[in-house]
Amino acid sequence: MKKSTLLKAISLAAGLIISNHSYAAEQFRMAVGDGGGSTQEALGLKFSELLSEKTGGKYSATLFVNGQLGDEQATVNEVAMGTLDMSVLGSNNLAPFSPSIGILALPYIFENIDQAEAVISSDIAEELNQQVIKQANARILAWTYSGFRMLTNSKRAVTKLSDLDGLSIRVPKSEIILDTYSALGINATPIAWSETFTALQQGVVAGQETPYAAIHSMKFADIQKHLTETHYLFQLEPLIISESLFQEQSPEVQKAMLEAGKESTVFSLQWLKNKEAAIKQELVSKSGMQISQLEDESEWVKKSQDEVWPKFYEQVGGKEKVNAILRLLNRQEI
Repeated sequence: MKKSTLLKAISLAAGLIISNHSYAAEQFRMAVGDGGGSTQEALGLKFSELLSEKTGGKYSATLFVNGQLGDEQATVNEVAMGTLDMSVLGSNNLAPFSPSIGILALPYIFENIDQAEAVISSDIAEELNQQVIKQANARILAWTYSGFRMLTNSKRAVTKLSDLDGLSIRVPKSEIILDTYSALGINATPIAWSETFTALQQGVVAGQETPYAAIHSMKFADIQKHLTETHYLFQLEPLIISESLFQEQSPEVQKAMLEAGKESTVFSLQWLKNKEAAIKQELVSKSGMQISQLEDESEWVKKSQDEVWPKFYEQVGGKEKVNAILRLLNRQEI
């Protein structure tokens, strides 16, 4: 082969390599705390689908469900350091890194799903996002609507506070949630999410509390037959991305991420509205769960707001921040 022909061949090959690299699909790694079939997974899959559509297939995400990449708080650290691209996690697990977001975990701050949507659709959510960027080097791209946390246990039906006497309940490692249970006189034990099923199975704790979709996806009904509908915490679970990684992207990709995040948030809200009733019915009909209603939830509300809220005003940004949410929701200010 002539030298000129060889050089052309080498140049062509190099061009192909560069071209292929430029158009290779970027797969972001996304940690998901809950299992398959969960609200977290549904949001993650929708975000990945939308991101792929908006970038012509160049960018998407690979989900690692069921805590494969570590517990939720650990993934915040990894996202902050840039060793993990994205994570879907409970806002209570983000609060240790950005305390202001703990306002979303104040007991009974939301009375229904519409109030949760109103806050997430408001400037308040963007203010929280800016605090997360500043404090945790992570950006909230989307929000998962997971529903109210329901109390399950393996011992007995719970319809009032006194029924909780002697029951040990697993809760996440959240100061606000622990204080809420303490105010209610409940023996709460913080246990990592990945260890919860085993702890319940072995009787380390008698119960736990998570939304319907998580109870279903984690198969808690196999070992917990009593469920009580509680409304102390509407679970909002952000999808976060490393802020360093976000800033490395082109303006076009950043725009695609933000748009995919907004659209997948809307999708998550509708997914919950469409699926939660069917999940509840399946837990009863196929898994034999017995569902109870609280007779004295007004007492739960009063204890929580009187004893827990004042402890965290300073941490979540001040009493006025709480009042801003209450005003938005047309509720009485404190």
